Amino acid sequence: MFTELNSILNTTPDSFTQGEFVLLSDRQSDASFLIHHFLSLYLRARCKVWFLGLVQSFNHYSAISQRLGVSLTQAKEKGQLVFLEGLKESLSVLIPGETDTGSEAMGFLRDPAVGLKSLYELVRSSATSSGGGKTEEEWGPPVLLVDDLSVLLSLGASVGAVLDFSHYCRAIVCSQLQGNVVMLTRCDGEEEEEEDDEDSERLLRGLTHQCSLTLHVQGLPTGYCRDIHGQVEVCWRRKQSDGRCVQKKLFQYKVHDKGASFFAPGTSSAVL
Repeated sequence: MFTELNSILNTTPDSFTQGEFVLLSDRQSDASFLIHHFLSLYLRARCKVWFLGLVQSFNHYSAISQRLGVSLTQAKEKGQLVFLEGLKESLSVLIPGETDTGSEAMGFLRDPAVGLKSLYELVRSSATSSGGGKTEEEWGPPVLLVDDLSVLLSLGASVGAVLDFSHYCRAIVCSQLQGNVVMLTRCDGEEEEEEDDEDSERLLRGLTHQCSLTLHVQGLPTGYCRDIHGQVEVCWRRKQSDGRCVQKKLFQYKVHDKGASFFAPGTSSAVL
């Protein structure tokens, strides 16, 4: 959990907005450090967290969370954290084993035309179930984290199917259960084929219309800097009686081994 980012977002483990859809995105940079922030934030807030890992394994997130002072293993044992292994589910479909007992959550890999209904059903059933832990504890609002929606495009899902998936997840978690959704998507146009780039741009635009808060990470326009790793644009999208209010702020950041620093452009000690 990054204290400076909490200050920017006016958020703490004891006080945060419920029913919020947070979109994380990056371009020619890596916004995954923000996933670690929100994961540790909501676990510290005693929320019930469902994490759909499409890119990294549980062990990867566990090692980094340990440096941030949060034990994912303990959270799983208590029933506070449910880690949905998208990687394992994909492998069970692509490389079926003799004793395969995996669900059909990633069944669209066999037939992309069926869409992501099975994946949504996995999220829905997990979010509405009450069991899972060795101890019976009362948890706060539910939270769904997805580490990279754009991976679904690479696996053959259509933009429309991914947007439908995010819409229905938002409907059940944010609207019905009054929890939060945090999703990451990537858009690195220079290294992708033109068609893939167009799809990722369409996905980003569609998700932006759905969300209430966006954090867009990108490299510095001036190029590489050892002491400043990039910049993040924070955009609040609030509904008001006279329309939709959009407020934007730009910050530069540097990721450390046990956190990250955020500062106004040009105010880093490295450039003063």
